[in-house]
Amino acid sequence: MATVYQRYNLHTTPEKFFIEACDDGAEAVLAIDRVSNEMTLTAKMDVPPSAVTRPICGILGTIRLVAGMYLIVITRKKNVGSLLGHAVWKAVDFDIICYKKTVLHLSEIQSQENKALLSMINNVLNTDGFYFCTDFDLTHTLQRLANTSPDFQEMSLLERVSFLPLCPSAP
Repeated sequence: MATVYQRYNLHTTPEKFFIEACDDGAEAVLAIDRVSNEMTLTAKMDVPPSAVTRPICGILGTIRLVAGMYLIVITRKKNVGSLLGHAVWKAVDFDIICYKKTVLHLSEIQSQENKALLSMINNVLNTDGFYFCTDFDLTHTLQRLANTSPDFQEMSLLERVSFLPLCPSAP
């Protein structure tokens, strides 16, 4: 079963992003190569001391735009309540970070398209409604969860993502 962490640091170098879980017992660091886009697990000692470090609340994901890949991180969260004893958080602020060090490789038209896409993504991220829970499944109704197999109930939240279809089958 996957371990869920609460606190993270994002370490940035010109070559890689390192996402470090800061909770007790966290050992591995997620390394994202900014050139090859490869993601690997590495040790904390592999994070260069020269890396620029800042706290983050989580990773929303990655997205490919005209300029290339971008990492979207949650930079601020707010506790909005609990569900069956599990803390529910609202993602409040985000940062969209380009893998590339510069966007000088883009033509003027490409640069404008990339800026327009970034603006649209920011508009979506600034809408009210990005909620998460690190230890309870918010993606399924309680009714659906009650009708799942014991094997499904034992799966980590990460494993559940690919297990159930997004839409129920038509009759």
